[in-house]
Parts: sequence; structure tokens; C-alpha cells
Amino acid sequence: MHSIIRFVTIFSFLPLAACSTAGGIGSAGVPPQLTQEEQISGTRALLIAVSVIDENVVWASGASGTYVRTTNGGATWQAAKVPGADSLQFRDVHAVDANTAYLLSIGNGTDSRIYKTTDAGATWTKQFQNTDPAAFIDCMDFWTPERGIVIGDAVNGQVYMLTTTNGGRTWDRVPAASLPAATPEEGSFAASGTCVETAPGGHAWIVANNPTTARLLHTADYGKTWSVDTLPITTRNGTGTMSIAMRNMREGFALGGGTAQPTDELAALTSDGGKTWELRTRPPLTRGIYGGAYVPGARVTTIVAVGPDGAVYTRDGARTWTAINSNNYWSLGFASPRAGWLVGNAGRITKISGF
Repeated sequence: MHSIIRFVTIFSFLPLAACSTAGGIGSAGVPPQLTQEEQISGTRALLIAVSVIDENVVWASGASGTYVRTTNGGATWQAAKVPGADSLQFRDVHAVDANTAYLLSIGNGTDSRIYKTTDAGATWTKQFQNTDPAAFIDCMDFWTPERGIVIGDAVNGQVYMLTTTNGGRTWDRVPAASLPAATPEEGSFAASGTCVETAPGGHAWIVANNPTTARLLHTADYGKTWSVDTLPITTRNGTGTMSIAMRNMREGFALGGGTAQPTDELAALTSDGGKTWELRTRPPLTRGIYGGAYVPGARVTTIVAVGPDGAVYTRDGARTWTAINSNNYWSLGFASPRAGWLVGNAGRITKISGF
């Protein structure tokens, strides 16, 4: 058993030396007064995904079959492992409420699974276990507590996608005839649980890559039909678009990372629902971005992005970026400008507020 000291830092973020102007100043007004609080997760496992219900209820998941949960804004966290899943990496979590959550594990063949709890983790039901040795699921999202979607790496030239309409009692593979053909070696990054984004009315956006091309798949009818657009994000083996988020039906961003070099194009914004994209300034993190999120209700539209080299934010549409810290993070989620959580290496959970 080890002790961890909780600490809080409060400061105004000034611009990175590499940026020409401050991401939080100019037309956006004075920079935000942010606080960072290192919270005690109760685990040393890598935390890979986070799902925020509100300012009190948050779930996160990660390596070694681990999940953590708080119902008091992170003042205390309960860490545990899903029985029989010690070897699995839960690369995505979707929380419905304080008692109900889904976990998605990755891996070839039977390691790709979906679990669900309705009693705050006291028991877990294994809802799905892949049987195709070539299949590998990556991330998930839900339109409602009952209706969800999972994206995986392409199999035999076909996009691999699952959906449920009954809370996961059954997960059905979407017929290939309903999907665009996959590009060679195409897949999505299982890096932060943010490679698919759903929105009311049946909308969903998915980012996928192969070594030469990044693509965006979009549906407006719960996956019955799909359109495809090319993303201007650098891709190659181990590098590509990792995260997608939409502020509304028209405004959104795509961010990339991996083994990227500083000259790579890894940030793009859309103002037409994903039909066209405009490249923006590369986030100043050497290995790029694993996960990004809008801060809901922020005084100025704000994107926060994280990766293994730290956390940054922008308040001017990714024209400039401002450093938050240099910790190793994989994912993030926000309830409000007062409450967001960044999760990452060695069980790290940082609560951030002040936007």
C-alpha cells in the first residue's frame, strides 16, 4: 500500500514559448484561472478512458481489468477489477449513471469484449465476446442508455461495426452492405475512447486511418447509411486521427497523434458537420494527441487535448495552444467549466477547473 499526497495548484496559464500569441488572451479576454488537483485513484494501473456523468459521478477504465468510480467529484475514488478480466485492457468506458456502465476491452479474438454493470460494479455481465481471430474492437459510444455503437478495425476489407438497441443484451454486426468499403489496413485508434462520437437524432462520427489516409465516417440515421470524407490529418504506421468531438451538429474537431513528428498535421476543425475540414496549428506535444474534448459551458469555446507528453488547451479554434502540464495522459472528460478529469499513466487522475 502506498501513500499519495493530494495537492492543488491555482494559476493563470501563460502561452507556450513556441506559440506566437496566447491561446487564452486576445479577443477571448483574460486567461482562465485554472486549478489542478491530483486525486487519489486507488490504483497504479494505466487509465485509458473516462466517462463523466456530472460534477459528482465519473467512471474511468484502463489496464489489468481495472475501473475506478467516484460519486463525489473525485474526493474519493473506488478502484476495482472486473472478475476474470485481469489480463484485459479496458480502452473505453461509457457510464449511464452512478450504478450503470459499460466497459470495452481490446485485443485480437476473444480479448475484444464488452461488459456491463447495473449495480455500481458489484457484478458484471459479459455482454459480448468476439470469436473472430481477425477482429479487434476499438471504442464505443451511445445515443441513449439502450442504443449504442462500437467500431473496430476492418476485417477482410470490410468495416467492422456493432450496434445494440436493447442495452447490450445483444450486439449485432452491421451488415457490410450498409457500410462503406474499408481502405487497406484501416482501423481506429483505441487510445482514449474518443474515436467515435454520437449525437441526438441518430448522428455519429467515426475517425479511421490506414498508413496513408485518414477518413471520417458519418451517419445521420443510427448507422443505416453512411457518408465518408477524407481528413487532412497525417497518417502512417502508428500515427493518425485518434480523437473526434462535435460541439454541435456543425462544429467539431479531429486530433491526431502516435509516433508523429513535429511537422505533422494533427489538428483540423469543421464548421459543416464534417464535410470539409480546415487544418489548424499542431498541438505542441511531441507525440501528438490521444484524446480531446470541448469544455461544456465555457465562457469562451474551449478545447482541451491530452497525450503522453501533457495537456494543452485552445480558446481560439486551435490557432494557438497553451500548456497545462507535461504529465502523461490518455483521455479526458468534462462535466462543466468547473469540473473536468484527465486520466493517464500509473493511475493518474487530475481534476481541472476554471474555464
